[in-house]
Amino acid sequence: MAGKKRQYTPEFKRNAVRLVLAGKKTRAQIARDLGVRADLLFRWQKALVPQSTAGSEPENLPAAERRIRELERENATLREEREILKKAAAFFAKE
Repeated sequence: MAGKKRQYTPEFKRNAVRLVLAGKKTRAQIARDLGVRADLLFRWQKALVPQSTAGSEPENLPAAERRIRELERENATLREEREILKKAAAFFAKE
């Protein structure tokens, strides 16, 4: 029983990897949400993310500034998740 091989756009892959890097959910949970295999998501991450990712946030920020940055990252993640889910819904509605 041979299935049709799905093709994913580079944008879809980048957005999926961003969700993984945000760390709000596990790779397996994100893969389930997007309808892809977890190992495929891992390969996309390995291909798109450089091996050395040094933290770019200074450690001496005031607590309020750290909280603002954390909330901005969370907000960006939620927006990306929403966009990916919109695109996935549109994709599956076509089929």
